Amino acid sequence: MDLDREYNARATTPEVETIIGAYRARTDAAKAVLRWSTERYGPTEPERVDVYPAGEGAPVLVFIHGGYWRALDSADAGSMAPAFVAAGACVVSVNYTLAPAASLDRIVDECRRALAWVHANIARFGGDPSRIHVAGSSAGGHLAGMMIAPGWGAALGLPERAVAGATLLSGLFDLRPLPATHINAWMHLDEASARRNSPALLPLPSGLPVVLAYGDTETGEFKRQTEDFARALREAGCEATVVPPRPRSNHFDLVFDFGEPGNAVFEATRRVIGI
Repeated sequence: MDLDREYNARATTPEVETIIGAYRARTDAAKAVLRWSTERYGPTEPERVDVYPAGEGAPVLVFIHGGYWRALDSADAGSMAPAFVAAGACVVSVNYTLAPAASLDRIVDECRRALAWVHANIARFGGDPSRIHVAGSSAGGHLAGMMIAPGWGAALGLPERAVAGATLLSGLFDLRPLPATHINAWMHLDEASARRNSPALLPLPSGLPVVLAYGDTETGEFKRQTEDFARALREAGCEATVVPPRPRSNHFDLVFDFGEPGNAVFEATRRVIGI
């Protein structure tokens, strides 16, 4: 198997730069019509979240952006906010320090501290900390997968079940193939760091509703990773649903499906959140 080809998401989408440019444009459009603010969860500049409130007692959608851990920003990750806020969910878009300046261990730690900040502070914005749904796309799907692993939250003051559900869009859940690919030029993973940052190799939650999806034109490895992780989640006792891909959808426009009422990915997530 040509692992470099299988894990090269950009090569599957000729219009990738146009889609990525639309991430920022759609987020700017969301900010033009919604209430929002940027809040800090840590001492460095990248440790921030954008919060889009939706009223008192609203469930909370925490979204983590992709970019293969080395690109993009929370400023590119608010395109879904109008649809979810209109449906009644507070949206929080998480930013984090990018590779190679940050190791994957640090990126995971930042995202977990961001989740702890949301749990401790979101009531100030009307959000219900007992109804936090984590989501992410690509690298963000991996990071959201790391959020649902049990056992790490107590050190950050979180309850045993800090997350009520998850939506994982085209994530990578077993990172062991990555050290042998071009991705390691910026990730610098060894076998040990790949293992400890692989959601599929960590303890899995039970009883958690999880929505998973991937694009129609994804490589076989991206599709396999999602299907394998969904199977493992079911075996652990989770309600894991893989949404069939929209014809001609790709790795990058899946984010737009996520923010489109009527789309199967949006509707599956809305049902799980309870809005």
